[in-house]
Amino acid sequence: MEEMLQKILDQNRYWIKYGEVPSYIPALAKANPEDLGVSVVNMKGQIVTIGDCSTKFTMQSISKPLALMQAIMDSGPVEVFRKVGMEPTGDPFNSIIKLETLKPSKPLNPMINAGAITTSSLINGSNSTERIERLLELVRTLAGNNEIGINEEIYHSEKETADRNRALGYFMRDIGVLEGNVEDILDTYFRQCAIEVSCSDIANIAVGLANKGNTLDGQEVVPADIVRISNTFMVTCGMYNASGEFAIKAGLPAKSGVSGGIMALAPQKIGIGVYSPALDQRGNSIAGIHILEDLSAWLDLSIF
Repeated sequence: MEEMLQKILDQNRYWIKYGEVPSYIPALAKANPEDLGVSVVNMKGQIVTIGDCSTKFTMQSISKPLALMQAIMDSGPVEVFRKVGMEPTGDPFNSIIKLETLKPSKPLNPMINAGAITTSSLINGSNSTERIERLLELVRTLAGNNEIGINEEIYHSEKETADRNRALGYFMRDIGVLEGNVEDILDTYFRQCAIEVSCSDIANIAVGLANKGNTLDGQEVVPADIVRISNTFMVTCGMYNASGEFAIKAGLPAKSGVSGGIMALAPQKIGIGVYSPALDQRGNSIAGIHILEDLSAWLDLSIF
């Protein structure tokens, strides 16, 4: 496995030059575009890491499936999907257009920003601090790492530059999707995006989802029916408006983030964490996508 992963990483490193580190969140622009790492964990807990897997990065949108699962556990699927839809958008992750044009007016799915802000509001807690602690507990348990926390620099950078997300939040309060203090709800969202992890953390979380929400020693962390919902959203919506193409080429439930991370899994087989901060035009790690496509092909991992 180690030799194969090294070969896949080496043959896809050249894709980095075709991507760019995001600059719209200033703190993310400090990432080294040459960083590239991949971690794989199998169902026995054996982990293989190649490349820059010790480099820390923030979860960004990789946090969205986890926030969705926590929201369903806390508020129930009926309430969550009363406020958030189940359909792909075909639009950029921060678009507002469908909120304005479709009736009933609600975010189309939990993997776009509007939907993720909504699911964050449905995590139990009287304020942002309480909600984020519940989400952190879930992340730490699945990752097997109690040291996971918030990158304060990234959090503040996101909060200071979040005009589009604020527009989404206040628009959704106006149409009745969000209830309560919009700034406090947004604060939960900014903090969850700034949860700091490594490739290995992401791979460990992914293998828990591959194992139907159970740790590899048998502890149920998330009920299997809720994991199924989250994994399905990752297939249909997890790679932004490139989700269909990725499903065809890799065939894996996956969720990317604009920090350059991607979480992917093959049910009952492996969990995968990839990091490379140079992004394509859709906001996905450009080398990371190709690594996952090759890994899926070499190990015959596609779920289709």
